[in-house]
Amino acid sequence: MKIVIDNDHFIRSLKRLTHEIIERNDDLNDVILIGIKKKGYPIAQEIKKYIKIFEGVEVLCEGIDISSYRDDYKKTSNINNEFNLHVDNKTVILVDDVLYTGRSVRAAMDFIIDNGRPAKIELAVFVDRGHRELPIRADFVGKNIPTSKDELVVCDFENKQVILK
Repeated sequence: MKIVIDNDHFIRSLKRLTHEIIERNDDLNDVILIGIKKKGYPIAQEIKKYIKIFEGVEVLCEGIDISSYRDDYKKTSNINNEFNLHVDNKTVILVDDVLYTGRSVRAAMDFIIDNGRPAKIELAVFVDRGHRELPIRADFVGKNIPTSKDELVVCDFENKQVILK
């Protein structure tokens, strides 16, 4: 087990990620943050907090459970997933902790599109570890960490660190 991002670096990366989002989105009032539960949602909430601190804008933020949209072994049916945001003509920034195969992101995009037609969907991830199985890339990345497929990247939000196992 190796800590690849410590507490200080974690917070700096979150702030940098937030600044990149602010710089590339002219009207933050049209931005909606959607975090993939469970690990992406806390990061989305932090980005929301930093946008409020840096720009004084309160963006909408919600978490989604993509279990019923999965196309792999993690697929779950009968998920009660209330979604109260209107995404039509908005910029949706999808937030997750670790980008790996891209399957979670694909499932989340399916969920979002089933709930409306956003102007665009952007992807913010805290860690991009490579090994994509789908043609998906992040628009905003906290840290690129090259890994082998045998390694596990754990984004420990509570302790604000990233661990490589």
